[in-house]
Amino acid sequence: MVSFFAALITAGAYIKIPISVCPFTLQFLCTTLAGILLGGFQGALAVGIYVLIGLAGVPVFTGGGGLSYVVQPTFGYLLGFIAGTFVTGRIAHGGKATMKRLLCASFCGLAIVYAMGMAYYWAICRFWLGEPIGLWTLFLYCFLLAVPGDIVLCILSAVLGKRLLPILKRREAMAV
Repeated sequence: MVSFFAALITAGAYIKIPISVCPFTLQFLCTTLAGILLGGFQGALAVGIYVLIGLAGVPVFTGGGGLSYVVQPTFGYLLGFIAGTFVTGRIAHGGKATMKRLLCASFCGLAIVYAMGMAYYWAICRFWLGEPIGLWTLFLYCFLLAVPGDIVLCILSAVLGKRLLPILKRREAMAV
């Protein structure tokens, strides 16, 4: 399942709508589902494998791949995916998988992705590229324009998770 989600996240990166500075992709949906369905550790492992494959040079990111991607302003979102997936999984598996819990898990993961992504974007622009970006511009292009679609993906993740978790649990029980 970890390998499957690493591949699914790759597919999600290729499904993109180019808006503003950060393109809208289905990566967030896939990483959030990884946390909900696999749990914190295995979900973050799937995202981590995806990131390592990209850093090794395989063009799995929305803008390609390779070690130089670390200095791309949007790399912080990839780091945020790892941390956000971990937190999403920990919250989702911290009790009964109610819709409220899964929505909370998804939105907490989203907050982490945006916090890390925007902070990294700001720092790379300011200190590496020497092209400082204002906080309002950062907020507008890297949050305000992108977050409505991700809110929909949070809700979709929770709905899919609520439907798929019982199926996965039955499958695990039958395998034992």
